[in-house]
Amino acid sequence: MSNDPTHQFLVNKIVPIEIGGIDFSFTNSSLFMVATVAVAAGFLYFTTSQRGLVPSRLQSVSEMSYEFVASMLRDGAGSHGMKFFPFVFSLFMFVLTANLIGMVPYFFTVTSQIIVTFTLALLVIGTVIFYGFFKHGFGFLKLFVPSGVPGALLPLVVSIEVISFLSRPISLSIRLFANMLAGHITLKVFAGFVASLGAFGAIGVAGSILPLLMTVALTGLEFLVSFLQAYVFAVLTCMYLNDALHPGGH
Repeated sequence: MSNDPTHQFLVNKIVPIEIGGIDFSFTNSSLFMVATVAVAAGFLYFTTSQRGLVPSRLQSVSEMSYEFVASMLRDGAGSHGMKFFPFVFSLFMFVLTANLIGMVPYFFTVTSQIIVTFTLALLVIGTVIFYGFFKHGFGFLKLFVPSGVPGALLPLVVSIEVISFLSRPISLSIRLFANMLAGHITLKVFAGFVASLGAFGAIGVAGSILPLLMTVALTGLEFLVSFLQAYVFAVLTCMYLNDALHPGGH
């Protein structure tokens, strides 16, 4: 079981809770979601609580994270998009921290769970729809009616636009989930090769050098992917929020 690459994704109950026949159990996934929020919030709080004119290294990391997301949001949704900064910044830090925590051996990767990533994606799309109708009323529906389209083609184009919009939470969630799942499985497989070959004596140890090198390389790649997936999730969120701010602008 320890060599099973999918075993690391099993959700286990820590505190069984059932109310009215509905399972509300506190699981390892719940624990690491709480840990993710605590680590991200704690890091930002302690690195900025004593802000100095000359920032420390950790304060610089916090400030760079702030500027990175702010720049991303301004580029993707314009200056008016800064009203969504707390939302986008929270999403970015949650996904990034969850991805990095998942790189620690024997820790749980909450972003490898499709229910978690799909919930985050629904939160994004729900925010877009709510704000779009709140700000523009039925004018938000201009999002599905591109300008300059001939009347005869309008029903077809509108149908494509609606389907494209509804597919956003699916693609947004699957992209993050699939990348984290595939990367961790691959890493576990090569690490398992190292452990298995090492049990065959000197010849096995010599044969395990290549899988060991691959494991080290994949570990570095996974750290890069952890950041890139948080970035992609945040930048797509900015683009979708731009549709809520300017529904007739695309």
